[in-house]
Amino acid sequence: MKFAPIIDPHARRPMPKPVQVDLRKAFILGTALWAVALVICGCCWFFAHIAWFKLATFICACGVAIGFAMLIWEHFDRSDYRRLGQ
Repeated sequence: MKFAPIIDPHARRPMPKPVQVDLRKAFILGTALWAVALVICGCCWFFAHIAWFKLATFICACGVAIGFAMLIWEHFDRSDYRRLGQ
């Protein structure tokens, strides 16, 4: 019966264990892509003098700053995880 796990919690299958992933790779890749976009938008704004490139440059700079903040957060989160695992 498909409703048995809803009605009876003991009929549920055990939950899988969470997977520990390395977020540094994802954050480094994302920050690098934002940095490339920042250089491109900065050059377009400087040489083309199109007003909306100013906003795009600001958005890319915020993306790079958030990426660095996430790398710092991941460093401390990983050190806490290793410390608790010992």
